[in-house]
Amino acid sequence: MSAAPGTPAVPAIRCEGLTKAFGTRKAVDDLTFELPQGAFLSVFGPNGAGKTTLLRLLATLARPSAGSVAVNGVDLKEEPDRARASIGLISHNAMLYPDLTAEENLLLYARLYGVPEPERRVVELLDAVGLKHRRLDRVRTFSRGMTQRVSIARALVNDPAVVLLDEPYSGLDPHAIDIFDDLIGRVRDGRTFVMVSHDLEKGFRLADHVLVMARGRAVSFGSKDALDPEEFRALYRSTVGSGVA
Repeated sequence: MSAAPGTPAVPAIRCEGLTKAFGTRKAVDDLTFELPQGAFLSVFGPNGAGKTTLLRLLATLARPSAGSVAVNGVDLKEEPDRARASIGLISHNAMLYPDLTAEENLLLYARLYGVPEPERRVVELLDAVGLKHRRLDRVRTFSRGMTQRVSIARALVNDPAVVLLDEPYSGLDPHAIDIFDDLIGRVRDGRTFVMVSHDLEKGFRLADHVLVMARGRAVSFGSKDALDPEEFRALYRSTVGSGVA
């Protein structure tokens, strides 16, 4: 999405007072931040910090209890279907049908999204994740790592502008990690990424923006360039390492 000359670009993601409550517990609590187009945000925090709930809100899989969230200027509460068309999600749940083949799974999603030339797109993606030779095999016969690679292809089938990653390296063997890193490098230009990670080194290396959460709130948010690495590590240890806000 391009802005007119002299007009500020629409943020890729804008959260204002974003809150998600489950009963009296606030999993995400009054979260406010803006992420520019093309940024890569890594989200860190202890278990229960609200990281996955934030991704579910961004993916339109959950509705805010209060506040607002917009992706590329589209309010997710008001126009979830329109927003969903530009979002890809890689999560712990592969969101695949085990009794369908890899090709059938991706074709299903491609047709749901109205992808032009879906057959060509599916073969292209399966080749990118190193599974073109297994495209006619049922997903239930795949290892955890192979299933995750099909899930990565599924998340990219609609050529999303925003890609959400919930611990994407979980369950991947070293070969699959190399494939994933290469794929992210090839599709990164022009896209916005939000990745939840417990891996400080990899998450910090990939990111250009960092969000640290604890107890549903933002402990720290900003450009990685503005962060002192040692101060960040100290903050990470005090919040993520100990689980204390």
